[in-house]
Amino acid sequence: MKKNLVIAFAAALLMGGLNAQAQAPAATPTTTTAGPLKLGYTNIDYVLAQTPEAKDIQNQLTIQRTQSENELKRMQTELQGKYEAYEKGAAQMSDVIRKDRETELQSLNTRIQEFGRTAEQSLQQKYQQLVNPVVQKIQKAIDAVAKEAGYQYVFNLDAGANTIPILLVAPEENNITELVLKKLGIDPAKAAAAAAAAKPATTGGSTTAPKTTTPTGSTATPPKKN
Repeated sequence: MKKNLVIAFAAALLMGGLNAQAQAPAATPTTTTAGPLKLGYTNIDYVLAQTPEAKDIQNQLTIQRTQSENELKRMQTELQGKYEAYEKGAAQMSDVIRKDRETELQSLNTRIQEFGRTAEQSLQQKYQQLVNPVVQKIQKAIDAVAKEAGYQYVFNLDAGANTIPILLVAPEENNITELVLKKLGIDPAKAAAAAAAAKPATTGGSTTAPKTTTPTGSTATPPKKN
């Protein structure tokens, strides 16, 4: 008898649970309606060229590049002079003196090659040292504009000098360059006028990474040691 009561009680609990599940409203799946994806673009190279720091950066790079080029010319002139003196007097030189002059010429030529490479590396490092803080400031301005205007993604229109742009076609209303300039405290109209005026003299009025004239060989070709 006791066993039958236990079974009946368990059956009542089971039926009550099934009825409760049957009467409960079905769960409605939650869906999130995402807004339209908002894409923007700008030209960091152009923005950089319009900053107050751009002119000072260009001046410092020009000074260092000019100094390196002048030193390189001096070394090449020295090599040329010593090579011409070697050629004139080689026939009258003893073997010991001739080999000494050849070693000197080869050593000077190597120094010229090494100086050219070192000067170029130094100029590139100087460029990064001067430009990086400005680029970071521009990035902060882009971040602020994107947040305020609701842009999920912002692309850089220009991939750099002599490269294909990242965006080949884009609507002008998605161009946030003017907003970025304003965020940096720069008048877009004045910036555009300055860029247009500078365009004939430069490749777009931008502050790009500098290049030095690295010699692939000197004017005078030192003789090989025998």
